[in-house]
Amino acid sequence: MTVVDIDRIDMADESNEQTLDAMFEMLENMPVPEGYKVEIVGGSIFMSPQRDTHWEIIRRIVRALEDEFGREVKVKSDVRIDFPGHLNGFCPDVAKVADSASRNAHGQWNPEDVEFIAEVISKSTAANDYGPKKAAYAAAGVPVYLIADPYTGRCRVFTHPKSDEYTTELTVTFGDEINLTATELGLVLKTDKFPRD
Repeated sequence: MTVVDIDRIDMADESNEQTLDAMFEMLENMPVPEGYKVEIVGGSIFMSPQRDTHWEIIRRIVRALEDEFGREVKVKSDVRIDFPGHLNGFCPDVAKVADSASRNAHGQWNPEDVEFIAEVISKSTAANDYGPKKAAYAAAGVPVYLIADPYTGRCRVFTHPKSDEYTTELTVTFGDEINLTATELGLVLKTDKFPRD
């Protein structure tokens, strides 16, 4: 993991969105290693390597969403979405946006249109997934947030966002099904093929 603290950069007269735009533009001009995921959490830039295990879980979640909702479902992976809070430009591992959603004037998806997010834990950035990102997803009203942890072989599912917290949590061991039929997502997600690290 690489963390870059950009608090030293003077951008006081810019809006939160413009500051994130400037930060991502700066990143595009930097030599970010291929195979690294880059996102901004609370004003700090995080780079984490993508692993085979990570991708296999992401792929299985995306495939389950396509099987349930069709190939035209609006599912994104590692696409920037700006979430509530100070300088939160996240690139979720999996994000499903509403069928009726469209990009805003800046070409980005709006956080209020996100119906589901899945993050696959990396050891170096797990604290973000369980901390500031979870709070931002709840604040945005994301109905279902799933964290898959290949190190423990468990998924944690958070539902019913209220303010910056989720009021319901479910833990499921890899191999068991995650029943999300009572949520806005409305599907059963199989985890029997999720690999472990």
